[in-house]
Amino acid sequence: MLLPEIKVIREDWADPDLALPEYATAGAAGADLRADLPPQSRAAGLVLAPMQRALVPTGLRLELPEGFEAQLRPRSGLALKHGVTLLNTPGTIDSDYRGPLGVLMVNLGAEPFVLRHGERIAQIVVAPVARARFKLAGALAGSARGAGGFGSTGRG
Repeated sequence: MLLPEIKVIREDWADPDLALPEYATAGAAGADLRADLPPQSRAAGLVLAPMQRALVPTGLRLELPEGFEAQLRPRSGLALKHGVTLLNTPGTIDSDYRGPLGVLMVNLGAEPFVLRHGERIAQIVVAPVARARFKLAGALAGSARGAGGFGSTGRG
C-alpha cells in the first residue's frame, strides 16, 4: 500500500526537539499531535479553566496531497480522565490549507487542567476525500428507514 506523504514545516518559533506527528502503535489510525507552546508559556504550561476553550498551537504547517484531508480527533485518555476534548470534532484540514495547525480544545471537566508543552493533545487521521456533485431532484427514492432520524432506530 502506497502511503501518502505529508510535508511538514515548523513555525520559526517552534520547538525543534518535539516529535513530528507519529503513530503510537502499528495499528493506530491516528498519529499523535503535541502542544508546542510559545517559548514564554512553555515552563508554566497553558491552564484551561472549566468550560474554557483555547486554540492550542502545534508549531506545524502541513501540505497534504490533493485528494486527501486530515481530521483532528480527541485523545480518549484526556477526555476520560480530565474532561478535556476537542471542539468541532473532527476538525478538517483541507489539502489546500497551508496555515498554522492549531487544535481547538475545551475543558469540560470540573477542575482546571494544565496543558504541558510537548504533551500529546490530539490525533491526526489522514483520509482520502471523495468529492460529490449535488443535484436538485424532484423526489428522493424511498428506503426502509425513510425520514426517521435522531433515535428513530432505537434508544439514543
